[in-house]
Amino acid sequence: MGNISDDDERSFFAEVPMRPAAKAKAADEKPHYLGHRDRLRERFASAGPDALPDYELLELLLFRLIPRADTKPVAKALLARFGTLAEVLGAPLGLLQEVKGIGPAVALDLKIVAATAQRMARGEVHGREILSSWQQLLDYCRSAMAFEAREQFRILFLDKKNALIADEVQQTGTVDHTPVYPREVIKRALELSATAIILVHNHPSGDPTPSRADIEMTKEIIETGKRLGISVHDHIIIGRKGHASMKGLLLI
Repeated sequence: MGNISDDDERSFFAEVPMRPAAKAKAADEKPHYLGHRDRLRERFASAGPDALPDYELLELLLFRLIPRADTKPVAKALLARFGTLAEVLGAPLGLLQEVKGIGPAVALDLKIVAATAQRMARGEVHGREILSSWQQLLDYCRSAMAFEAREQFRILFLDKKNALIADEVQQTGTVDHTPVYPREVIKRALELSATAIILVHNHPSGDPTPSRADIEMTKEIIETGKRLGISVHDHIIIGRKGHASMKGLLLI
């Protein structure tokens, strides 16, 4: 051994693949989160979604969007930032990307999931007699508007049987104001041959309490519609913490 030159020594040790062997061993070891994913899927399949808290449902969703990482910290970070699963899905793209682990593609995928959920909720009420499907209507409006950063003024157009024939966002405003033109509201109802409407708008502040301007605008629409045979069944205000019905509050 003492006669081995420096070049021979490098050649000798090069024949012993120490580093590649270590890498091969590491490659055989499965990431710790894979077993967790399997267990969580099994719990969902056997016990159903109600058995899982929000962060675990969000984890299940993120499994598909982030295939090669531990998604539990990401799910918990999203909920810590936005509050609830509904608020995560309702958050704007830019704010979602501020959470560590959420890039543009994952943020867009979350918004696609949110849009799918809204479409499902709308399907529950479209074409049905609205007054007998009131909770489904509220669920739909909440999913569509509760977490918007700006005010939206939405109109639900009903036929003579009070079935939903159209649902349109007429105006989008600022964080605390949306311009509404009563004549345009009634004009659109006549174009769609609607005989009744339900007005809906959101309060981005989260508090659904009607303002004086909300009440006055609603009364003006009611008076304008009355002259042309269009009834206003209600004006619902949606907030993060619930909703307010002007009819229920005896304001109209």
